[in-house]
Amino acid sequence: MQPKIEVGVLGATGMVGQHFVKFLQGHPWFKLTWVGASDRSSGKKYRDATGWRLGGEMPSSVADLTVEDCKPGNAPKIVFSATDASVATEIEQSFAKAGHVVVSNSRNHRMETDVPLLVPEVNADHLQLVPLQQRKRGWKGQIVTNPNCSTIVLTMGLGPLKSFGIRRVVVTTLQAISGAGYPGVPSMDINANVIPFIGGEEEKMQVETQKILGEFAGDHIQPLDAGVSAHCNRVPVVDGHLVTISVEFANKPAIADLLDAFTRFRAVPQERKLPSAPPQPVIHMPGNDRPQPRRDAERENGMACFVGRVRECPVFDYKFIALGHNTVRGAAGAAVLNAELMVTEGLLD
Repeated sequence: MQPKIEVGVLGATGMVGQHFVKFLQGHPWFKLTWVGASDRSSGKKYRDATGWRLGGEMPSSVADLTVEDCKPGNAPKIVFSATDASVATEIEQSFAKAGHVVVSNSRNHRMETDVPLLVPEVNADHLQLVPLQQRKRGWKGQIVTNPNCSTIVLTMGLGPLKSFGIRRVVVTTLQAISGAGYPGVPSMDINANVIPFIGGEEEKMQVETQKILGEFAGDHIQPLDAGVSAHCNRVPVVDGHLVTISVEFANKPAIADLLDAFTRFRAVPQERKLPSAPPQPVIHMPGNDRPQPRRDAERENGMACFVGRVRECPVFDYKFIALGHNTVRGAAGAAVLNAELMVTEGLLD
């Protein structure tokens, strides 16, 4: 058995950082040996610097690690970034310049032309941007990002259908409160209520989807030539983003073709049996009332996308719903799967 690859987490004391810590426990390839956070936490034991907000106890293997400054130096080569957007640009670039592989959940570099915005089942070939990024910027390291949590659900739902020629998409999200971090949305605002606005979310979904479903064109990504319109809402659900999707195709498939595409969909992570990859990344649920966040989001270790209610649309061609776990597949789990793919591509050597 090969020794495990040492990894670190930037922003390890925050909510997304804690999800990284939890997801990496017992990982067959990676061993978490380093945690970084802000100056106020630096020098403390992780147990003393972190108010653990997730279910269960703080993993004992991490509790006694000393929190370091988010600066390159003695950190492992691979670092997962859960840093806040207000500081992520400078921190992530400093690590990449110093030769680290930065696998980021932060939004700051997602739309830069030489940075992969990766959903491994959908656009694994976009990793070909990495050598271009290193040459262009003179970096020894690299930055690879995963998308916004709601974008991941949308693109996994659309990925199996790309061959039909996606022309227009309208998506409405019902997003869980865990997506707002901690302490998140005030209880008097969200309890028995729906908030029809999440700052910047609609814009991110629209442009990120076009990049993810676009084509690698030698030195850039040619965005998907399709209109994408998003409505984003916060709802009183703890975990699991549900999205309703209406889509128009250039080629007019039968509904049986869509169902077959969902069922047959497999990609590089499944072919290579990556540890965090679900055996079936998109799971069709035939019942009229499924999927549901409470009943389905945590299935398949939170890493699959569930689709249902596939039916004809009187305005576009078809409409359906999709569900994904926003803090697992939409955040920490997505980045870990990205790193697993990068290992098999030789990008971490």
